[in-house]
Amino acid sequence: MGLNKKFEIVYQKLLSDKVKKTSEQTILIIAIVSFLIHLIVIYCVDFGIISQNSTPDLLKNPIAAIYTPFSFILVYEVYLLIYYLPKSFTTYIGKQYEIITLIIIRRLFKDLSNLSFSQDWFELKNDMQFTYDLIASLLLFFLIYQFYVQSKKKYIDGVTEENELKEIGRFIKVKKILATLLVPVLIFVAIYSFLQWFLGTINSSTDGNISFKNINNIFFEQFFTILIVADVILLLFSFFHTDQFHKVIRNSGFIISTILIRLSFSTSGLLNTLLILSAIVFGLLILIIFNKFEKKISEEKRRELLQ
Repeated sequence: MGLNKKFEIVYQKLLSDKVKKTSEQTILIIAIVSFLIHLIVIYCVDFGIISQNSTPDLLKNPIAAIYTPFSFILVYEVYLLIYYLPKSFTTYIGKQYEIITLIIIRRLFKDLSNLSFSQDWFELKNDMQFTYDLIASLLLFFLIYQFYVQSKKKYIDGVTEENELKEIGRFIKVKKILATLLVPVLIFVAIYSFLQWFLGTINSSTDGNISFKNINNIFFEQFFTILIVADVILLLFSFFHTDQFHKVIRNSGFIISTILIRLSFSTSGLLNTLLILSAIVFGLLILIIFNKFEKKISEEKRRELLQ
């Protein structure tokens, strides 16, 4: 069996449509079970069956139980991002935007259980963060919609030459290899990040205080760092496929967008929200301008063919 066939078998076992559907059903079942378990634990703490010197935010209110199934949904979104990498670069970038938006939505459920309803709403840090996230989630939802609208715009630029088709085929193969490598890497990072956080939680619980600091950043901080490396690799290999200015700028702009998302994990409050919004606005504007270039080039080639 040739190397190409072996690779294709591995790719199909990790990223085929069948595996995607199975993963979706498995994650859904795990999400439902985890939600029920989280609810049971919350009520056990509430009724004194489980005693804690200091009750964590995620165990104070039944609303916080939604945080857990959302975490598993995010894991599936990560898989979808890798799944779409060889198929569509813009969909791959769009999945990055979906993930960071879902992280904000998940944070909203966590913060809902810790709100303080008072006249000092705009002076309380937790309440202000909730307000930022609430507004940001609506804006991000709209921006992602616009991003996908722009990504669907295609412009026919004439007959594709045989050499160009071969270059496109080679580039798709590179993306398949990268996607296949990303699956085990991200599984390892996910397990490592969770164990690191879990061990830190156990150590802090010896004092009777369970630490949930930066729980929203678990795995995803490292995940977006890996995505930056993957995006740079794709950018470099794209030069074998094309050296057109507008395509190079588009790919470079998407990397900048990913970097801005990664930087948001190092901040909090309003700055965190603004970095996320600016990342997606930047990516959307890059795509809009790219489409303008594509339209102009397409019109010029049509005129040449008619002459």
